[in-house]
Amino acid sequence: MSDETPEIQVDSDWKEEAKAEKEKLASKEGEAISDRALPPADFKGLIGLLASQAIMGLGAMPDPSGRGVVVDLDGARFAIDLLAVIQDKTKGNLDDEEDKELETLIVELRSRYVQVAELVSQQQAGSVTPGAGGDAPGIITP
Repeated sequence: MSDETPEIQVDSDWKEEAKAEKEKLASKEGEAISDRALPPADFKGLIGLLASQAIMGLGAMPDPSGRGVVVDLDGARFAIDLLAVIQDKTKGNLDDEEDKELETLIVELRSRYVQVAELVSQQQAGSVTPGAGGDAPGIITP
């Protein structure tokens, strides 16, 4: 063994390199956020947003526990009613395509609402069971 102790060499500019790397990562995060463009704020986007809420309330979202789907009939009905209000208040101000799209959307959502409401009432009455032994998914209402 030698009596010489090894020298520790420290890079004198490691702080500057770390700072530069940190700034580089921060600028990449900023770019990623700004690259994510939102859709245009237009009529189609508005009715699409409300339709999505209605569909989610009608069971499009699985229960986190895996026991079934979450159904929020009141929330779905509210979103559908808002679409009907928009239809009423914009009567005569929409082009033919927008008018037809809104009408079709409301009719389809109301039809699906009735189907899901019937399934929920049958399940609550006990005439429809989630499955043999209760293993199969069912409808979960809030």
